[in-house]
Amino acid sequence: MLKGISSLIPPDLLKILMEMGHADEIVLGDGNFPAASHARRLVRCDGHGVPELLDAVLALFPLDVYVKSPVALMAVTPGDPVETPVWEEYRKIVRKHHPAEIELEEMERAAFYERAKQAYAIVSTGERALYANIILKKGVVV
Repeated sequence: MLKGISSLIPPDLLKILMEMGHADEIVLGDGNFPAASHARRLVRCDGHGVPELLDAVLALFPLDVYVKSPVALMAVTPGDPVETPVWEEYRKIVRKHHPAEIELEEMERAAFYERAKQAYAIVSTGERALYANIILKKGVVV
């Protein structure tokens, strides 16, 4: 254990966050996300949801301010009646850690999967909300 680092972040995730450089991306995938088949590096956090992990990660992780949108969400498939209340929670968490206005991009599902395959790492969670996947682009620590 270390002071100031959430116990939600396992050692392998902390190592990955430290290894990542400017513009590298990490995916926090919900419980339905095909993380194992898409990941270059996979971290399992099955007992946790995306919102609490997002909060813990963003306490340590600067977002890239040099791009239009350093945060991407998987868009709801047209015609799918699913509500996405978790997105508002994500917006609040992003604002908490990055007070500058940050746009959250919505990406079509197949495009999101392709981008996720290029991510530095994917974190597989136990999140049950649908369309709860999120990509974060790392910024510069100043």
